[in-house]
Amino acid sequence: MMPLSIFGFRALWSPYFFIFLVLITILYFLLTKKMRNRFDGAEPVTGRQIRFFIGSMVLLYIVKGSPVDLLGHILFSVHMTQMALLLLMVAPFLIIGIPNFIWRKVFSVKIIDRIVRLLTKPVISLIFFTIMFSLNHYPMVLDFIKLSVVMHAIFTITLFMSALFLWWPVVNTMEDHPHLHGLKKIGYVILSAILLTPACALIIFVDVPVYETYSSGEAWLKAMALCVPAGTLSGLSISGPELFTNMPTIQDQQLGGIVMKVIQELIYVVVIGKIFIAWYRDEQLNADEITKNALLERENLEMHG
Repeated sequence: MMPLSIFGFRALWSPYFFIFLVLITILYFLLTKKMRNRFDGAEPVTGRQIRFFIGSMVLLYIVKGSPVDLLGHILFSVHMTQMALLLLMVAPFLIIGIPNFIWRKVFSVKIIDRIVRLLTKPVISLIFFTIMFSLNHYPMVLDFIKLSVVMHAIFTITLFMSALFLWWPVVNTMEDHPHLHGLKKIGYVILSAILLTPACALIIFVDVPVYETYSSGEAWLKAMALCVPAGTLSGLSISGPELFTNMPTIQDQQLGGIVMKVIQELIYVVVIGKIFIAWYRDEQLNADEITKNALLERENLEMHG
C-alpha cells in the first residue's frame, strides 16, 4: 500500500486550519478573561467551560485538519467517524464551552435570536438535523458535494449548524432560552437516535457500492482535489483509493454505517445516563416540595369538588 505522506505536509496537517483554530482559541481567552468586564452580567468562565471549549477545538482539528481528514476522503468508514465526532461531540462541547454572557451578546442581534429560537424547538431541530444528515449521505448528493469545494463547505457548515440546533435544547443553560428538562431530555435524545437509524441502516445493508467518489477512480481523484494542494495530484501516479487500503469498497461502506451508529449509541448512552442521574438527584433534593405541592393540589380539588 502507498503511504499518505506522498500527498505532502499541507494535505496531511492543514497548517492554515491549525493556525485558524489557534487564533479562535486566543480570541476565546481574550473574551472570557481579559475583556470579560466589557460584557453586561459577565460571570467568570469556569474550568469546565474551558475544558469543553479546548476539547471542541482539539477534536475539530483532529476531524478536519489532521491526516484523519485526508483518510476520510479515501475510506468511507473514516468519513463516517469524522461525522460522528463532529456532530455528536464537537457541537455539544462548543455550546457548553462558550459562557452565557457571550451567547447573550450573540443573541442580542434580534434576527439571530429569532432564528435560533425557531430552529431549536425540539420537533423542528430533530427534523432539520435528520433531513440534513440523511440528505448529506444520499449517494447522489454526497458524490455531488465532494466534487465541489463550495458545495462541500456549504453542506458541512449547514450540517454542523443543524447539530448545534439539535444539542441546544439539551445542553444550553440560558435562562431565557427554552430547554428540555429531565425525562423530556431523555425522550428527545432517544427519538434522535431512532430518526437516524434508517439512514445508517440503508448504508449498512445495501450490497453494492453506492458512492462513486469512494469506488470510481476518476470520481475519487476529483474529490481528492478538495483536500490536496493544486498540482500535488498531477505529479503523482495514482488511480484510486484501493492503492491505500486492502479493504473492499463494499465492506468499507458497510463499516461506515456501523461505525456511525455505534459511536452515536455510545455517546447517547453516556448522555442519557448523565441526564437521568441529574434528574434523579433533583427529584430527591426537591422531594418534600413536590409532595407539598401535590397535597395542596389535592386539597384544592377536594375543596372545589
